[in-house]
Amino acid sequence: MASTARFDVVAIGNAIVDVIARAEDALIEAEGLTKGSMRLIDAAEATRLYAAMGPAVEMSGGSAANTLAGMAALGRRCAFIGQVADDQLGHVFTHDLRALGVAYETPPLSSGAPTARCLILVTPDGQRTMNTFLGASHLLDQAMIDEAVIADSDILYLEGYLWDPPLSRAAMRRAIEVARGAGRKVAFTLSDAFIIDRHGEDFRALIREGLFDILFANEVEIKALAAEEDFEAAVAKVAAEVPLLVVTRSEKGAIAIMDGVRTEVGAEPIDTVVDTTGAGDLFAAGFLAGQAEGRSIANCLTMGAVCAREIIAQVGPRAQSDLKAEVAARLG
Repeated sequence: MASTARFDVVAIGNAIVDVIARAEDALIEAEGLTKGSMRLIDAAEATRLYAAMGPAVEMSGGSAANTLAGMAALGRRCAFIGQVADDQLGHVFTHDLRALGVAYETPPLSSGAPTARCLILVTPDGQRTMNTFLGASHLLDQAMIDEAVIADSDILYLEGYLWDPPLSRAAMRRAIEVARGAGRKVAFTLSDAFIIDRHGEDFRALIREGLFDILFANEVEIKALAAEEDFEAAVAKVAAEVPLLVVTRSEKGAIAIMDGVRTEVGAEPIDTVVDTTGAGDLFAAGFLAGQAEGRSIANCLTMGAVCAREIIAQVGPRAQSDLKAEVAARLG
């Protein structure tokens, strides 16, 4: 039976504007950065690093928001909850998300921290090194959680990055309570190994309590969560506790394990990797869109792979190609 919920997915995540610039490996080394990683920075460091960057492009980002942008492009009904400030970047973020057809009604902050921004250095091999100033995004208060929207969405999708600040962590815990109380599913993306280092015990406890219906991870994250060096051992350990586990493996494709049944797909072929920013976000978009359409797990994984392929062939995390047409060409 078709869902009667207003939204396929409501997501809670960091509301961030990405500032993306090309960079040589020498700059990464000079700044003492770990290529391909994400780190948190303060306002002063954001100002200093921005001055060291080359010409940049500004576009709305944020992991969960990127996922919703991809889902909206695939024709799904989405809503976002996240905090911006009443400033220029906040207006850019709000306009961009709404223009894509995503419902976004979280009131902006009138004072205090500015809108978050992520300074992204993209090296010639397409790897992105992210430096994130959380600003207003980590001030998402429980009072800003629209419980009616959560209760009227098939899936609540939570971004691991936002688990770090205590204020937003409490808001997300409340959102989980609302979703579970309304009989909705909860999906969680681990986001980054450093988040697991800080909050792994929290995540393991939530998993043991059966609060996550779908868990997204990559190879590094699943091993960190399971505290296992061997990939297969890590997958087996976590899959035994989660109804649906989805793990992306870059050029090795992706796997999903549901009720003990394992499904694998290969990565979609691509000539040139331009920028890996948002690859995991768009994979989740394709997978969740497939879930909303009632597709098989194999087709959901393939939709994720197609969306990831499209995003790494361009600069930035918001698709510039027709995702719906690309999926149709691949799967019909």
